[in-house]
Amino acid sequence: MTHAATHEVLGTTVTMPVEIRHARCFVAGFSADSGAVEHAITAAGTGEGQLRPLRIKPGRTMCMLVFVDYVDGDLGPYNEFGVCFLVEDPSRPPASPLRALRSLAGGDARALIHHLPVDGDFTLAAGRGIWGFPKTLAEFDVDHESATKHGRVTADGSLIADLTVRPGIRVPDSGKDAVLNAYSQLDGVLRRTPWKLTSTAGTRTRIGGAELELGTHPVADELRSLRLSRHALMSSSVDRVTMTFEDATVVA
Repeated sequence: MTHAATHEVLGTTVTMPVEIRHARCFVAGFSADSGAVEHAITAAGTGEGQLRPLRIKPGRTMCMLVFVDYVDGDLGPYNEFGVCFLVEDPSRPPASPLRALRSLAGGDARALIHHLPVDGDFTLAAGRGIWGFPKTLAEFDVDHESATKHGRVTADGSLIADLTVRPGIRVPDSGKDAVLNAYSQLDGVLRRTPWKLTSTAGTRTRIGGAELELGTHPVADELRSLRLSRHALMSSSVDRVTMTFEDATVVA
């Protein structure tokens, strides 16, 4: 009989996999300079060459900005803002832009979680200790209720990002499992976490549809250095998503 893995976080036992019974989110995807993204990945500390940005066309990759409200889950309720880069499978040769687009269309996405501000001490400790996610503390002002979604995240008194996502076209609900391989790099260690989406409801998506304001925080300065596209390539919102996070594995 196999026993479930457990982790001790601030005096509480967390049993794997971690279940998220209700979350909601909105996201905008911008193209970014692939050389600048590669530099940001290397500067974060896992060493050159371990992860490569997924190039959707010559010299450009994808940067995803996402606000998530975890309403009911094993780590408690909290808000989160993610800066994520789409990356290639490090075990395979570099992909051509055409193969990269086919991979995205087929749902075979891999993402490096580059920054992950949250507003809870417990999720901060769990995220860093269990998965090596680069969680930091921040303050949030987010509207998931209106048709037009809006999120503002600040830290240390400075604005990181202010993102508005307008409503898109309704997408059919899904009860089919989909797995996102999420990578993290913290303290010089590269990890991969299977992130299983088990259902989604109330999804809307569109081309463009987002407005982004960057502040004066160092994370905002880094985002500027990536030379993000002036307009979002796509945006999406989800009213309800359920998912599970498995244990992380160290990537050799």
